[in-house]
Amino acid sequence: MQTIWLGGAEWCAVLRIGLGLWWLESWRHKDKKSWFSGGGIAWAAGVAEQHRWPVVRRGFDSVVKPRPRLMAYVVAYAELALGLGLIAGFLTPVALAAGLVLNLVYLVLMIHDWAEQGQNLMMALISAVAFFGMAWQTWSLDETLGLFL
Repeated sequence: MQTIWLGGAEWCAVLRIGLGLWWLESWRHKDKKSWFSGGGIAWAAGVAEQHRWPVVRRGFDSVVKPRPRLMAYVVAYAELALGLGLIAGFLTPVALAAGLVLNLVYLVLMIHDWAEQGQNLMMALISAVAFFGMAWQTWSLDETLGLFL
């Protein structure tokens, strides 16, 4: 089906690239010095500590709290990898699934803070649409390399 200017596959690629730019901006705008010294994880610890769901507190305390520096690097570089992978269309299904999971983790962690929920919900929705629309089949390294056909 042809739409205005682009076909459906191209619009899915536009969503994929836009989502990649969004992840890249999430990485770019972080104050890296503060983030890697534990600032971001300390903020998340405060959110988790006051969370209404005990499973979130326990999960944070067992996975993130013992390794704040490592987790700061994991989060920041996951956002960078997602951004670059989605923009280039490399390992796109993996990036879309990982991004969806990361957005859902953010969503659950900040369930009581509605200021951030619109962004996480929209990024999760775009991930799902791009995944099921097979957004790696157009304008991507995956397409060029013959991956995920």
